[in-house]
Amino acid sequence: MEHKERISNRKVNAMKKLLVLFAFIGTQTAFAFPLPSAIEAASQLDMIVTSAPLDGGDFTAIVALNNCSGSLVRFESSLGMDQAMVLTNGHCFEGGFMKPGEAKVNIPSSRGFNLLNKEGTRTLGRLTADRVVYGTMTGTDMTLYRLKQTYDDIEKDFGTQALTFSSRRSAVGRKIIIASGYWKKIYRCAIDKFIFELHEADWTFKDSIRYSSPGCETIHGTSGSPIIDAETREVVGINNTGNDDGEKCTMDNPCEVDENGNITVIHHASYGQQTYWIYSCLARGHELDLTKPGCELPH
Repeated sequence: MEHKERISNRKVNAMKKLLVLFAFIGTQTAFAFPLPSAIEAASQLDMIVTSAPLDGGDFTAIVALNNCSGSLVRFESSLGMDQAMVLTNGHCFEGGFMKPGEAKVNIPSSRGFNLLNKEGTRTLGRLTADRVVYGTMTGTDMTLYRLKQTYDDIEKDFGTQALTFSSRRSAVGRKIIIASGYWKKIYRCAIDKFIFELHEADWTFKDSIRYSSPGCETIHGTSGSPIIDAETREVVGINNTGNDDGEKCTMDNPCEVDENGNITVIHHASYGQQTYWIYSCLARGHELDLTKPGCELPH
């Protein structure tokens, strides 16, 4: 919807009913930030409808999934003739949650993604995967899809260039942008702190990124949104979770654990996970080799 338009109560109510219905029959259970619950869907729609303008944001290379957000990405060494890739969370994988310690490697997929225009007001076209290159919910939280289309194909058809994975760890204080394709909303803040371990139910994430507040109070549906360095426009992480209820280390209520095992709970804090580790496993031909010495991704 256009972010400057006022929507009638009748339309809002109709959209609420649709969201409640989708949440009821949803295809995937919520973990961290995929689809909201029925009650949350209605309240979050109110927030989105009244949140004009859209922060003057840029949705270049941002995609929307049926239950999450994502982005069109490339490696620093990727070529135009390479098959393109889409990044989202591991917990957004269409096959359901991955177990702690589990990784999905080179498995077939036909998942579709809606590529947004720069303003986030419409879909430029449909991108289609042919396989999952890698996916995990251990240490980090990512699923990387390979597409049928090449980078050259996408630039020719839609005029869109992919975002580039940064090969370096970011730094505290760096200004970041989190762009949600699902909600068509952009968040702006900075990296507040790196967390030694983040525990959520049975999953453990390492060196997690906590966002400064206010600015990046991400909500359900923003899962898989890229964390983009505001200056370099590189992807430095991936948004995945936050503490909803102030509980300790439970589902949707991650807790921070330091090197000494001390636990801290910050109600409403939001977090993302590292993505630069993928370069430690990158082999010739822009393929992942999880057996490569020094590879930091679980397999």
